Amino acid sequence: MYTLYGTDDSGSCMIEIALPRCAVPWHRVDASSWQDGEGSAALARINPLKQIPTLVTPDGQVLTESAAILIHLGLEFPAANLLAGNRGQILRGLVYIAANCYSAIGIIDYPQRWLGNADEAAQAQLISGTRHYLHQAWRVFADQFADQLFAPDQQPNALGIMAAAVSHWDAAREALQASRPAFAQTLARVDADPLVAPVFARHWPQQ
Repeated sequence: MYTLYGTDDSGSCMIEIALPRCAVPWHRVDASSWQDGEGSAALARINPLKQIPTLVTPDGQVLTESAAILIHLGLEFPAANLLAGNRGQILRGLVYIAANCYSAIGIIDYPQRWLGNADEAAQAQLISGTRHYLHQAWRVFADQFADQLFAPDQQPNALGIMAAAVSHWDAAREALQASRPAFAQTLARVDADPLVAPVFARHWPQQ
């Protein structure tokens, strides 16, 4: 059985969608770097950064980094169609989101990790500048990857799942609706997928 460490309103939602697509047994252990408890203590033992999602495979491998987990599952279970489509662009897009969007969210959420004891004004300036970069990165993504989010069978592939999930944070959807409305509608198609919709509803019940 696969063991997924994660919590609601987090990137673990992507893997909660991918694992059922792979038709494998799995369960989630509630854990994160911002929670205390047995799950978070167990997570710290296998991933000292306590980042989620963290996935433990049935043979005991520890997998971290959302893009890497999605790629692994896509290669391990090709019938799931997680990497179906233009694989080169899917892989490029997954790494793009990890490098440019997901990483920016980490700065916005935890500016003190980069600024230490800097005053609130400096932290606010870093947050504002990073959010500006984040929204620009999403506009570039929309221009370059809009037609890469679905497998030939019209299920969202790994890139569609990751784009729809990560764009839920830091007003990215609102920015895309204003500047790239057609792409925002493409993300809404991912949201409406029968496997995606209930997971997103659990992670973001107010959206």
